[in-house]
Amino acid sequence: MNYPLPLAQWLNPARRPDDTVVAWLGDRHWTLGELRRDVSVQVQALQAQPGERWALCFEDSYLFIVALLASLHAGKVPVIPGHCRASLLTEQQELFDGVMSETTLQWEGPHLAVTATPAPPTHSDIPLPPIAADSYVELFTSGSTGQPKQIIKPVALLDEEARMLHTRFGPRLEGCRVVASVVPQHLYGLTFRIFLPMACGMPLHASMLYYAEQLSALAPQHRYIFISSPAFLKRLDAKLTPPPVEMILSAGGILPWKEVKETQSWLKVWLDEIYGSTETGIMAWRQRVDNSTSWQLFPEVTLRAEGEEWRLLSPLLNDPEGMLLDDQLELVDDGFRLVGRRGRIVKIEEKRVSLSEIERRLMALEGIVDAAAVPVSRGGRQGIGVALVLTEQARQQWRESGGKAQEQAWRRALMPVLESVAVPRYWRVIDEIPVNTLNKRIYAQLQELFS
Repeated sequence: MNYPLPLAQWLNPARRPDDTVVAWLGDRHWTLGELRRDVSVQVQALQAQPGERWALCFEDSYLFIVALLASLHAGKVPVIPGHCRASLLTEQQELFDGVMSETTLQWEGPHLAVTATPAPPTHSDIPLPPIAADSYVELFTSGSTGQPKQIIKPVALLDEEARMLHTRFGPRLEGCRVVASVVPQHLYGLTFRIFLPMACGMPLHASMLYYAEQLSALAPQHRYIFISSPAFLKRLDAKLTPPPVEMILSAGGILPWKEVKETQSWLKVWLDEIYGSTETGIMAWRQRVDNSTSWQLFPEVTLRAEGEEWRLLSPLLNDPEGMLLDDQLELVDDGFRLVGRRGRIVKIEEKRVSLSEIERRLMALEGIVDAAAVPVSRGGRQGIGVALVLTEQARQQWRESGGKAQEQAWRRALMPVLESVAVPRYWRVIDEIPVNTLNKRIYAQLQELFS
């Protein structure tokens, strides 16, 4: 078998036999034949729907694959909104025509509930419409303005990303199963939890791992690749029995060196980290065996200095001119190091958080005239702090409540529309947002409010 397979060949019975295991959950295993049948059912359901753009809202990997393949085979556009919150889907309904999900959502538009049919496949040759060569997936991520930013990902580039990963890690992947603590709602999860195992013939775990106990309980007769994030790895419990993990891939943020060593001590595997973003795809990797290990670019990926900024040139970009990075880099003899970020997107618990979006949401609440959001570090943890300018009436209510009741009310108002890590933890009410002579906000002075 020649791996990796492009997505258009994932269901081709000539490339893999029908009894090939593609996913499992507990004692339940799904085969390629069952996947082909489940996709066929959803293709028929989608073809009966007039809408072209369908949002995929799943945590279950197997059902996500069913919906992804069905939408592409049906000639639809799969849209990955980055979340599964019904209130936010309603607010963003202009981005898609319908929603596919594993559970019933409080969503008022067209909706298809995707399930795995329990009966075994009756035959192997289920005809499916071919996937168009120019098919693509749409993802949405926080833009610098706080509005959802559309990212077009041609399927051909997602296939190319899987090829690059197989080229780099192929021998280490053979014979392994894939488990993950990240959702397929972002490019990291889509690439590593979905595309990599499907392209390389590795069975994938249908459910997400939420706790270290679930990782420890994996069946010992198999070997595993663990797709994780620093937030999960920080919560490992060395008192648990270590599972037979052959490789740990982590992305979305930097795991502190102390936790890197603790992870290696428990699992006996050094962490492999991936550097990239939704816009860029994978850019670089490193296996951190000491805290000074530098990042190494993937083959065919290059960086070009432009003043104090860096332009990325990569086969995974739609634009041959490349793109400027938000990150600030420092070249060293054996690679490069990350030294900071530009712009108003910050990472909190490995999730991209738009400070502009938080400010916009706050100013939509009654009584808030102006708002400024900043990242705040306390006790080794990061959260969001906000400075607010209130109307006189709102300020009086805030004083009379002692502040806490009003802060809780603001939090409740924000929770349906923001990621939990983006909901502010620290609050200050001030007379006006400090600005300089050019009317630019003085963020150093804002940071001092939370010292």
